[in-house]
Amino acid sequence: MAGSDLSQEALWQRVAGRREGVLATLGPDGTPHLSNVYYLADPATRILRLSTTTGRAKGRNLLRDPRAALYVPGEDFFNYTVAEGRFDVAVATVVGEPAIDELYAVHAASGAAGDRPAFDRRMIRHRRMLVRAEIRRLYGLVHPAA
Repeated sequence: MAGSDLSQEALWQRVAGRREGVLATLGPDGTPHLSNVYYLADPATRILRLSTTTGRAKGRNLLRDPRAALYVPGEDFFNYTVAEGRFDVAVATVVGEPAIDELYAVHAASGAAGDRPAFDRRMIRHRRMLVRAEIRRLYGLVHPAA
């Protein structure tokens, strides 16, 4: 089924109910670059957050071009959702800035945050950046169980 045939709420629930997806960004020559990512979805705002570094391909791509999509697999091959939007970035540079607070939430959701002062310093040292996307379009495929 096309996205217009599916309940947008059902598609969003799939995205919000998972933490793993495949991020598609655009390389310098326009070639798609795919990367497995952990993400955090805010059900109230429909905002996705994830963490990467400025040195990784997805980070460099998003710094150059914010257009991206997140593919979220469903229960099997015939079920998936794609979330599109503008994927804005904020590089962690100063302890106490909002981007580091959001990075902490992303890492804490997967149990990888640890001690807060050390976490903040590590985010800055590793050139971590928060990737935040307000989802503007959802589409996918739902194949009912036989």
